[in-house]
Amino acid sequence: MTDPGDRPWRRSGAFVELRIRLTPKGGRDAVEGLTASPDGPALKARVRAAPEDGAANAALIELVSDWLDLPKRDLTLASGHKSRTKLLTISGDAAAVEQHLKAKSTSFGDPPTNKTAKRMEKRR
Repeated sequence: MTDPGDRPWRRSGAFVELRIRLTPKGGRDAVEGLTASPDGPALKARVRAAPEDGAANAALIELVSDWLDLPKRDLTLASGHKSRTKLLTISGDAAAVEQHLKAKSTSFGDPPTNKTAKRMEKRR
């Protein structure tokens, strides 16, 4: 994951934007790896909460803040309030956040390409 286009995050001024593909009612709260989304690579996460009254979004923010060891106040849901693909903005030291994301996500390997994601969608 050396090309910035291969990462589910990007620096945007003083923030880091993180793309996430969320599965609500997923049986457990976990960050599971990388996946392809229509907008590019995304972090794959699941939460136990149902997508009702913002419960899944709140659970996602709590999950990511725990996973990155950041305070919840540093994370904001920027878009995707009612969709599975979310965009979180993370405030704070952008360089440190980016380094932390890189370290946490190296164990996931490379994300599938959008071509692979389209092929998988056709099989469903």
